[in-house]
Amino acid sequence: MKCIAVYHIRFEDLGSLAAPIEQAGYAIEYRHAGAAPLSTAEWVDTDLIVLLGGPIGVHDTAAYPWLQDELIGLERRLAQQRPTLGVCLGAQLMAVALGGEVTRRTDGRGVQAAEIGWSTLDIASDAELLAPLRHGPVLHWHGDNIMLPAGIPALASTRWTPCQAFAVGRHALGLQCHVEFEADALEEWLSGHAVELAHTGVDLDRLRRDNEQYGDRLAHAARDLLRRWLDGIHRMAQA
Repeated sequence: MKCIAVYHIRFEDLGSLAAPIEQAGYAIEYRHAGAAPLSTAEWVDTDLIVLLGGPIGVHDTAAYPWLQDELIGLERRLAQQRPTLGVCLGAQLMAVALGGEVTRRTDGRGVQAAEIGWSTLDIASDAELLAPLRHGPVLHWHGDNIMLPAGIPALASTRWTPCQAFAVGRHALGLQCHVEFEADALEEWLSGHAVELAHTGVDLDRLRRDNEQYGDRLAHAARDLLRRWLDGIHRMAQA
């Protein structure tokens, strides 16, 4: 089986999710969404596609026209109920392809406010798939909010972020938070997102402390979560 991991910036890769994907029998191929776009056949036929995060947004199609092609391919894939996982920007692209929307995240005063740092999720009581994430903080790093289409419920949230996770059947899972993050990648993220961090005034020392405290636990939980999701996909294929 084959997994194509579609990335938008190189250091936001599969991270801790790579191991359970390979253990489930997939060979992983990385592709940049704009520099090495997927063909129409690849969007539909690939066994598993993972859409990763990045600093651009769903609505940046004027500056990055290939984002529109990505949305078209993703819409075709989801219509065929092919296994698809989206993280952060990837989840936002999935939501739009399903008929939802992405808006700027604001706080209680209506002021734009990015969510960057570690905090726990408020997980729906019936969201058993997300059970591994109940036991500790996850990493958040976004300035947009997912607004899901009617009929698709949010499975998790945080304050001012109404959708941190959603699923469609067994085949599609979107995660706004960065469950894939590995602790030893932090300095690469800090330097790669230096401009954003400076503009938002994030406390880098706190990020480092929280990363040291929670990073390994998140990696363990993320691997458990992905194994559960992949098991569901395989059961669906055998049904």
